[in-house]
Amino acid sequence: MDFAFIILAVALVGAAMIMAFALRRPAAVPDPRLDQLMAAQGEIAGQFKQSIATQAELQRTLAERIDALNRRVSESLTDSATKTVATITSIGERLNVIDQAQKNISSLSTQVVSLQEILSDKQTRGAFGQERMEAIVADQLAPDHYEFQATLSNGSRPDCIIRIPNFKGAIVVDSKFPLEAYEELRQASDGERKAALARLKADVQKHVKDIAEKYLIPGETQSPALMFVPSESIYAELHISCSDVVQKARRMQVVIVSPHVFMLAINTIQSLMRDAKMREQAHKIQLAVVELLQDVKRLGDRIGNLRTHFDRTSKDIAEIETSMKRIESRAAKIEQVELALPEEGNGSEQLATKPVQSGLLALKAAESVPSSK
Repeated sequence: MDFAFIILAVALVGAAMIMAFALRRPAAVPDPRLDQLMAAQGEIAGQFKQSIATQAELQRTLAERIDALNRRVSESLTDSATKTVATITSIGERLNVIDQAQKNISSLSTQVVSLQEILSDKQTRGAFGQERMEAIVADQLAPDHYEFQATLSNGSRPDCIIRIPNFKGAIVVDSKFPLEAYEELRQASDGERKAALARLKADVQKHVKDIAEKYLIPGETQSPALMFVPSESIYAELHISCSDVVQKARRMQVVIVSPHVFMLAINTIQSLMRDAKMREQAHKIQLAVVELLQDVKRLGDRIGNLRTHFDRTSKDIAEIETSMKRIESRAAKIEQVELALPEEGNGSEQLATKPVQSGLLALKAAESVPSSK
């Protein structure tokens, strides 16, 4: 727009200079080229005006399109910003979840390392197995039915003894955890498996022998004793690869149990305790049943007496009804009697008929009274 004004100004200045130059020349000699130049100058001025108008229209159209483009760009940027914020928020939430999962994994790895440290030491490993066994016993039995680390007559102290009422001797439970031999067997190659299996069998046989010699005391403890293995995988491996050791342990009156099998054994012991309690209370139950039978007999006697009273009352009511029927029959007969009353008579005859009429009225009144039925 400014460039067009500059061109128009230059053209006007040039036209003014030409006109001034033309005016200085003598008027008597007209120059036809000046007229042509003036006409061309007018055409140029018209074209410049048209160009200015076209340029103004072009600028207006361009401004409208720029505004529309700005609106579209603004809307697109707003939409993109909203989606970006939502995406960033979602990414932040997922990062929080991932961070929490990472913390859980770190905590779990710490716990796993701690568990490995516990299981690597024999004493802590034994304490771990004993605590698991004690948790099962304490959860299933009453406190007066078991005892941890009790001392037997020979001075030995098993991990747990379970007492059953009315049964002589206690059941001995001792926890053993042959983890090292099992891990060696699990990680052994084909060539090393035989030696690792022999070590596992030797360890289990030693545990079984210790339990049989220390805790099976005639008259004080019952047989078989329970050897608690706090690992289902070790228990399964013993039955798969060391079945001969398991059979030998049973012959030595020692039964190897896993946590699940031990829970089943505890449930069986609970059933035995319930039976023992029932036998203890059997005489009380019998006395209660005898008293109940006496009460039932007494109730039957009283019902018989009540029936006798009802029968006597029914008989009395029947006799009363018989008397009423007889009275009604006689009253009906009296009512049917025809008394010949004279039309004319003396006063003494009329007085004689009045008691009869009074008796008839009384009988009718008695009939109007409802019967006992």
